[in-house]
Amino acid sequence: MGRFIYDTVANSVDIEDRTLAHLRVVVMNKLRRSEPFMFDVEIGDGSGRRSFWIHPAVPLQFHFFGGRQPRINRAWVEALMQAASGPSGLTIVPEPDESAAESTPAQG
Repeated sequence: MGRFIYDTVANSVDIEDRTLAHLRVVVMNKLRRSEPFMFDVEIGDGSGRRSFWIHPAVPLQFHFFGGRQPRINRAWVEALMQAASGPSGLTIVPEPDESAAESTPAQG
């Protein structure tokens, strides 16, 4: 279990390491493009949801508790990027089968 920390530890949420690694790729790419966005996530203890306005001016950290870097599923990154660019912002969508990225034609 990892932790997404936005500005301060008080603004953090626990997220599974594998999911967090994929979120890191999405957040990094969105901020690299200077595209702020909303990130909406359920609190792990079932106490509700938190929404974060992700902006490059606010410090953030991805704290991984596991020692291994998970293999990145390109199809999941694409699904998360699509969510982040949508009107509701980034939410954690279920991980698709990795072959979904291979069978989808490239857009461009």
